[in-house]
Amino acid sequence: MAIGLLTIEIYIPGCSSLKEKRRRLKPLLTRLHREFNISVAEIELQDIWQSAVIACALVSNDNGHTQRALQQIIHWIETSWPDVTITNEHLEII
Repeated sequence: MAIGLLTIEIYIPGCSSLKEKRRRLKPLLTRLHREFNISVAEIELQDIWQSAVIACALVSNDNGHTQRALQQIIHWIETSWPDVTITNEHLEII
């Protein structure tokens, strides 16, 4: 069994309130869950208007599959969500 955890710090330019940040972040989290069948949540920087840290978790029976799937998420965000910038990422397989 392989458990993968991907943490991604993103920058969301132009947000001027927490309400606007949530409005722009929620569709991203919903699409990630739907597209990749993963658990995803905002875990840090909830009070910062233009930054967020999200965590993506995946359980699989193959380490290689888990790593590839989580790396695809990074690429998908970069190509599908041009209005957010990934500033940091960390991938851990247990």
